[in-house]
Amino acid sequence: MNKIAILCSGGDVSGMNPAIKRFVEYSFEQGLKPYFVYGGFDGLIDNTIKEAGYSDVAGIIHRGGTKIYSARSTRFKEEKFRAIAAKNLRTLGIDKLVVLGGDGSFHGMELFFKEQNISFCGIPSTIDNDINGTQYCLGVDTALNVIKTATDNIRDTASSFKRAFVIEVMGRDCGYLALVSALTSGAEMCLIPEIPYDLDTIKKRFLREVKEGRNYFIAVVAEGLKNSQEIAQWFEKEIGFESRVTVLGHIQRGGNPTVRERLMAYQFTTYAIDALCSGQKDSVICYSNGAFESKSIKEITTKKYEIGEELLTLGKRLLQK
Repeated sequence: MNKIAILCSGGDVSGMNPAIKRFVEYSFEQGLKPYFVYGGFDGLIDNTIKEAGYSDVAGIIHRGGTKIYSARSTRFKEEKFRAIAAKNLRTLGIDKLVVLGGDGSFHGMELFFKEQNISFCGIPSTIDNDINGTQYCLGVDTALNVIKTATDNIRDTASSFKRAFVIEVMGRDCGYLALVSALTSGAEMCLIPEIPYDLDTIKKRFLREVKEGRNYFIAVVAEGLKNSQEIAQWFEKEIGFESRVTVLGHIQRGGNPTVRERLMAYQFTTYAIDALCSGQKDSVICYSNGAFESKSIKEITTKKYEIGEELLTLGKRLLQK
């Protein structure tokens, strides 16, 4: 029986456990023997690779995070440790690897494949949704719903006290979470790394809206800008509204995976195993325009992700330059 393994690398996301469950069940359907790599790339190096069965995935579909743990491995960046990882896989007879991770993880696997010729298929898994070639990454829907709930709750207080709230969401280099959250929560302001902003222009709009009756503000800011406190002070000084900052932080990573998340995990994992069984060696499963497709790792890593123009257009009023 051919053997196949799965690992999680980088930040955890809700959706990993549903993907892990599907991995075990679909592997057996395809006549494969499934293995877990515990602890990401470090697990490959330390040989924490164990055979998996149905009992290992019972009752995990509703849980956030990942049962098999994740890590950001610094050792895997060194060739000598990648060689150890490959040796451990070959010793166990594992020649196929499913990797749930983000951009850094995929760059690591690209190098690993070139050096060691270990076949792999990546599943984009990052709440930042910043992987080139795919419009959706595992974990995004759950993260957006966590932000939605928090923002709705904060709006209750903002409207009661006539305050401005600055809500900082994750997104080091990508403003996807901030933009979609701002649009779907009815925020008055959104600041993201991709678009320069002009506070003077925004000030004119806000002062006009205050005259017309607006009595509270919600601003959603991507963490990569590192300016949440500055914006809160700006609200007080320039707009005349008492303000508060709420940093949502790591609550965005966790939580019960949404229905959409579970279905996407099911589909991503199915396509990943099918790709490996069909002989593809260095691919990533991507989701675009309502369809899944397998793309080579080179297509994914050679270009930086950009938020789609349609989404930027929808948020034009909130992204005043």
